[in-house]
Amino acid sequence: MRKQLCGIVMFCVLSAVATAPAALAGPGERYLHVRVEDATKGESVNVNVPLSMAEKILPTVNKGNLHNGHVSIGSAEMNDVDIRALLDAVRTAPDNEFVTVKEKDQDVRVAKSNGNIVIHVRDGAKGEKVDVTVPMKVVDALLSTAKDNELDVSAAIRALSDAGDALLITVEDASQHVRIWVDSKNGSE
Repeated sequence: MRKQLCGIVMFCVLSAVATAPAALAGPGERYLHVRVEDATKGESVNVNVPLSMAEKILPTVNKGNLHNGHVSIGSAEMNDVDIRALLDAVRTAPDNEFVTVKEKDQDVRVAKSNGNIVIHVRDGAKGEKVDVTVPMKVVDALLSTAKDNELDVSAAIRALSDAGDALLITVEDASQHVRIWVDSKNGSE
């Protein structure tokens, strides 16, 4: 699943970079940054895309589950969960740690903190770490105009432009590191 998510993000970002001029970024522009590093292969990818450019290009990409700025999610992947009702319950709840699972080699935490949904997963046996922090207004935007089995990625990008500097996703294992963040810098750190 992690590789599919990274693949979708990378495809969208790379498509945007390849098909639009860098001049689309305006003053005060926010940038989506994706950094993927694989130490064992000595490979890395850095992508820095103005959110305004990503918002314009994303609806033009029609590949796999991504069409017209929306990502389709199969009902089997949702396991008959009403995601809108679930997120409405989270949105209206006070900050809280909702789920904590601690096992011998694995820890999982799902919480709401300072207007963000926060997910931490640690798998000690595999040495994997996943951290996701997404502003609730971005989650709301994902669900704003999409059908029941879709996420509106274009709306989420628009919401990200108002979210301020944010580290959204980090994924680490023994050799690979993925980092996705938004800020006002036009290059990687």
